[in-house]
Amino acid sequence: MPQENRPNTADRLDDDDFPAYTMGRAAEMIGTTPAFLRAVGEAGLITPLRSEGGHRRYSRYQLRIAARARELVDQGNPIEAACRIVILEDQLEEALRLNEELRRSADA
Repeated sequence: MPQENRPNTADRLDDDDFPAYTMGRAAEMIGTTPAFLRAVGEAGLITPLRSEGGHRRYSRYQLRIAARARELVDQGNPIEAACRIVILEDQLEEALRLNEELRRSADA
């Protein structure tokens, strides 16, 4: 791809959804092991993108989700339960956000 058509790397790194982190770096950042990241992936909580070489790559958003699951596991919850809790928390947050938007548009 010609240089002028390539997205600016700095812009992509500011994107919470850009898969910038390798499994090892991601695990280090949230204070866990690669096995934990694989487990939350197998539980369906996050789905890392793959590099051209097939290596898992994680975004900052995915790392925040995995870190929340780790907190719940550290509190004694089984990993499957922790993943389900995080999914439900995320769904609730989205529903509350949508309700607020609807309230604002109804008031306008």
